[in-house]
Amino acid sequence: MQNGSDGDLVQTWPVSHALIGTSTIDTRTASRVAAVPNLAMAAGVGLFVLVWLLHLNSTSLVPPVDDLEQLTWVRSLEWGYYKHPPLPTWLLWLPVRAFGWSAWTVYVVGASATVASLLLMWRLVARLRGERHALVALLAAACITYYNGRLNYFNHNIVLMLLNACSAAVTWQCFRSGRLRWWIALGVCLGLGALAKYQIVVTYVCVIAFAVHSRFWGDGAQRRGLLLATLIGLVIFSPHVQWLRAHDFGPVSYAMSTSLGVGHPLPARTAESVHWLADQMLNRALPALLLLLWVAWPLRGRSAVQPEPTAGAERLPSARALLLIFGFVPLGFMTLLGLTSGADLQLHWGTPFLLFVIPALMELARGLSWARATLRRLLAGFVVVNVLLLTVSYVTSPLGPRSLRDTHWRTFDPKPVARALEAIRGTLGGPIRILSGPPAVAAAVALELPEHPLVLIDGRRDESPWVSKAMERAGGVVEIGATGELPGGHPLGSALPGWSYRALPSSRSPKKPSAPSD
Repeated sequence: MQNGSDGDLVQTWPVSHALIGTSTIDTRTASRVAAVPNLAMAAGVGLFVLVWLLHLNSTSLVPPVDDLEQLTWVRSLEWGYYKHPPLPTWLLWLPVRAFGWSAWTVYVVGASATVASLLLMWRLVARLRGERHALVALLAAACITYYNGRLNYFNHNIVLMLLNACSAAVTWQCFRSGRLRWWIALGVCLGLGALAKYQIVVTYVCVIAFAVHSRFWGDGAQRRGLLLATLIGLVIFSPHVQWLRAHDFGPVSYAMSTSLGVGHPLPARTAESVHWLADQMLNRALPALLLLLWVAWPLRGRSAVQPEPTAGAERLPSARALLLIFGFVPLGFMTLLGLTSGADLQLHWGTPFLLFVIPALMELARGLSWARATLRRLLAGFVVVNVLLLTVSYVTSPLGPRSLRDTHWRTFDPKPVARALEAIRGTLGGPIRILSGPPAVAAAVALELPEHPLVLIDGRRDESPWVSKAMERAGGVVEIGATGELPGGHPLGSALPGWSYRALPSSRSPKKPSAPSD
């Protein structure tokens, strides 16, 4: 790799001297040689995605709750939804219209966002530390269970991960080149990140931390650039703020009621924070750590001075700082949040940031020359780790031995419920147009019904802007919920024990059903 005059990355894959000698290589020959690693990388990524998506689809009776949530919300483009900002739903809108309202549409979009995030991290590390070093980081990060066992997820954490990775790469360009366009790009990343999830504030803290490391206060161009990026981000976010004001700050209230406002007492918040950090590093990231140890073992005892990496790698102290900041600051921020506020830290909050922990850990192992890692050992370790992960996922799935199966959401089968509801069409005098009930169950059943009815979340139009009052009055409404909460309902029996359904006449509006207790 080499740097262009404006700080842009110009990729030049290494070419064998046996092929080019000391003379100038023919342009077409160079292009063919350079394409080999690109093709190998594309094939490897494609195989990884294909294997995991097929596995996850075959071992789950129902799509993930987050995917169903996005399929529910995508029926209407809004500036916000009752739980979250709107960007992930916007990104799904065109694929749904192009490829259909289906689980596979969400799977592919989610996998694409995850892979794009990993590849952005890979290219950044390749620029800073060389290509073999970056390949170790990429394959280890792909072993983190957020990015393989949840490859079929598409939610706000996944989109935030993509924008966090973009922000890291653009931040480097901002402080290395100082070009105005990079500061504008950083502002766009931060603004879009705020439209994905409010946790973008963690990314902004990373940017500020790197700015402090770069002593930005002594450079007028950096001060102005950082201010410009901040203002652009706020401008992009401002329409959602207006939506929040008009909707009683619903997503903020949701966050406060479910996690941020829990207020654990001091002993509990300490245990909660330690548990969260331990889960990220010793559970989610454990397969990645094992792969790093496997690769590092034969590198022990070699020269502590790393060989010169791929031409053009920017081996600067600021590069080390960038990787350490984007790797460890989010973990520290989240742990500190739990300790100081007593927030109920959600385990999935690590999803947007954990991929950068891998290059950060590699930075700490300064005595190891990751560029000396052998490709055969790296690939063998990666394959073994993924085979083990696939095996564990299979044996704990509905297809595995009964004694080892888990009781997670993937074991819920909506097909019998959909079949039970098909008989109600005669009562309705037509198709089921609206299915009212708890969001996950209602969306899963709606996906199985041929007419794909709209989901009325808990019977509430304020949380379901895609359902109008006129639509309810037009009929075709079916309500599902706990048997005790649906007077006059018909039990679903073995299809869903403890639940009932009822058809609502066109002249009445559904009452809010309560979800059954776990």
